[in-house]
Amino acid sequence: MLEHVGGIDHCVVLVRDLDKAAETFARAGFTVAPRGVHSAHMGTGNNCVMLERDYFEILGVLTPTEANAKWRAVLETREGMTAIAMRAHDAEKGAAEVAARGIPTMPVMRFGRPVDMPDGSRTETRFNTFHLVDPVAPGLRIFACQHLTPGATWVPGSMTHANTAKGLTGIEVLAADPASVAASIAKLLDSAPEVISDGVLRVPTSAAPIIVLNRAALAARYGALDLAGLPDAGPVTLGITVADLAAAQACLTKAGLPFSTIPGGGIAVAPAAAHGVILAFRAA
Repeated sequence: MLEHVGGIDHCVVLVRDLDKAAETFARAGFTVAPRGVHSAHMGTGNNCVMLERDYFEILGVLTPTEANAKWRAVLETREGMTAIAMRAHDAEKGAAEVAARGIPTMPVMRFGRPVDMPDGSRTETRFNTFHLVDPVAPGLRIFACQHLTPGATWVPGSMTHANTAKGLTGIEVLAADPASVAASIAKLLDSAPEVISDGVLRVPTSAAPIIVLNRAALAARYGALDLAGLPDAGPVTLGITVADLAAAQACLTKAGLPFSTIPGGGIAVAPAAAHGVILAFRAA
């Protein structure tokens, strides 16, 4: 594993209507943080769902800028997961470490957003990030995020969820050639892919794993779930570990969000009802 970049920190779910998406995930039983607005040059806003050690970010474009051109291009065709963020212990050193592996990186970006704290005060959560010049594989952007103010990101009270969500189970990435894509991710992370079954590989990240699989394996993994609307390649599944699967099911039922049972255990919401991602709940 890399010295200055660790496992999965969070993933990005890109949406067209930020308010509507935040409402959807709240109905699914998540405690959704209030909207944050990024620095002006970013032109984006988000609502985060904070888990015990990681999280997912619901991201929307508020004002077109050069920095969000790539997100606007994606939204012309679809919503869904567009990036995986690794945790940077030191963004500057991490970028240099990755570049030394022959993988070009962009300059480190520094930005923040205001946060309202439970005691009524307002602070700012700040980050240093670096992106790769090129996608790791078709449809897959990986970047690294260093948290300068973690106490203003993992805000007390935000990690408790009605659906009992605890953390990311893993991120599933769709690929025509899973072995090749898994090898590319592993090269970046200085990891070693593990073959799970035909068409399915697991890339350890020192946190939640990245699972790379082809479309046939994805269909087998989710049985009767309607997979319409997924991209041809890229991250597609937001896997969530819950303490109580029955509680997660009760939240979905109350919200009227359709779900299917996953072969082997768990439940999943189809992409059409979850802003372009497979929302999969599995018991701890």
